[in-house]
Amino acid sequence: MKILVVGAGLFGAVVARERALAGDSVTVIEKRPHIAGNIYTEPVAGIQVHRYGAHIFHTKSQRIWNYVQQFAEFNRYTNEPIANYHGKIYNLPFNMNTFYEMWGVTTPAQAQAKIAEQRQILAGKTPRNLEEQAISLVGTDIYQTLIKDYTAKQWGRAPKELPAFIIRRLPVRFTYDNNYFDDPYQGIPIGGYTQIVEGMLAQPGITVALNTDFF
Repeated sequence: MKILVVGAGLFGAVVARERALAGDSVTVIEKRPHIAGNIYTEPVAGIQVHRYGAHIFHTKSQRIWNYVQQFAEFNRYTNEPIANYHGKIYNLPFNMNTFYEMWGVTTPAQAQAKIAEQRQILAGKTPRNLEEQAISLVGTDIYQTLIKDYTAKQWGRAPKELPAFIIRRLPVRFTYDNNYFDDPYQGIPIGGYTQIVEGMLAQPGITVALNTDFF
């Protein structure tokens, strides 16, 4: 069977490789001048630069982890962001370390009680916008300190003007764990992501055409 795959990103590369392994003849077209889509990386002065923003690979599936490691060796990068608010450092995602830094509380019950107290400003109503959703999740102090200004800068709009769903998946944990992801497998490929897609597309039976727009 002849198959056309549009886009030489990670999804397209996996599809192309698996169909080629099954015996199909696969053509991959990509409108950009390079493969790997938004995970494209290239070396600059000895550093792998993520041209479309930093990417951290993470998964709960050992099968997926084993699959991707066929094409690259991964480091054990753990994403533990911090926020600097007027010289004071807070841990992200929001967890017991954050709550201790903000309020001095040391137990989950104390942190939950503080959030519940500050949530009363909503008077029990269903959050209608991002601001109200954030307050319902972490209270007014953390919203004012770590969410409000950052969100306004990121979206170019006041949080009250943004829909609530944007922040509903905000990680909030009542444990002392600064790991942004709760996936057991995570890291960044040593040598960048482009090599992974190159390895997938090197499978016999695959032809790649760059600078080719489907339309």
